[in-house]
Amino acid sequence: MPLGLRSKKKDKCKETSRLVESEAAAAAPPAPAAGGAARLQFHTQLAHGSPTGRVEGFGSARELYAKIAEAFRIDPAEIMFCTLNTHKVDMDKLLGAQIGLEDFIFAHLKGQRKEVEIYKTNDVLGLTITDNGTGCPFIKRIKEGSLMDQTKIICVGDHIESINGKNVSDRRHYEVAKMLKDLEKGQMFKLELIEPLKAFEKLEPRSKGGTLLESKISRGRETLRLRTKGPATVEEMPTEVEEKAIKKVDELLETYMGIRDTELAATMVEAGRDKKNPDEFAVALDETLGDFAFPDEFVFDVWGAIGDAKQGRLE
Repeated sequence: MPLGLRSKKKDKCKETSRLVESEAAAAAPPAPAAGGAARLQFHTQLAHGSPTGRVEGFGSARELYAKIAEAFRIDPAEIMFCTLNTHKVDMDKLLGAQIGLEDFIFAHLKGQRKEVEIYKTNDVLGLTITDNGTGCPFIKRIKEGSLMDQTKIICVGDHIESINGKNVSDRRHYEVAKMLKDLEKGQMFKLELIEPLKAFEKLEPRSKGGTLLESKISRGRETLRLRTKGPATVEEMPTEVEEKAIKKVDELLETYMGIRDTELAATMVEAGRDKKNPDEFAVALDETLGDFAFPDEFVFDVWGAIGDAKQGRLE
């Protein structure tokens, strides 16, 4: 139901990390930063197997990937996505906007390339797309019984490199989801995919990592909030109300746009925190996320989800 929200919106105007082999390895002196975020250290491994590395001094997903690449002497573009506390391709453990101060980061690298040609028999393919915050769109979910579910070569975690020969490796998830949606029904289309690199050797046990900073051990309820714009900040874990709102907004992103993005959902919930009505909320979204050009119906539903969460109406 159009609300006329659009008419009321305003115009949109390294420090190197080292690999560590034992608990006795000495940590580099942390660099000072606003909010204490950059002095935090996180342990990391390559998901297919590697020694343990340390990363610090990052404020966004792009900077984090650069730090991980620096630690393991690889190209940042080889990192598809990261999971927290598991080396498995587990989309429930996908790194998003927030990292717990004791979380262990596993980086999944690009592995084998593959191609598949598909005849589009339905308007809905059954794919949910996300990305790693720097591009690199990949498959987060495949709907059971869908056209894509019947194409067994396509798997959760696969990076979509090209669609009908057009390279989309640096596109955002919503752009790729729209391109897939716009493919003509009754026609063949070709996808070029890259699957995550598989493990061939047993991962080193976590006990071989470096010693956690004392400040991390004492802050179990805090997280490092990564931001696309501006520095990262150390914040309290989202409240139960905020978690429910973020989950619902993430579901709405899938319904309206065919994507999943907890970072985007968290940013939208944050934008609506102190707003009094959907018009104010729409203006705030335009100012912070104007590139997405959200439809009015979606904005209204997101506003309703935030209100439902505040009133305890979400399960």
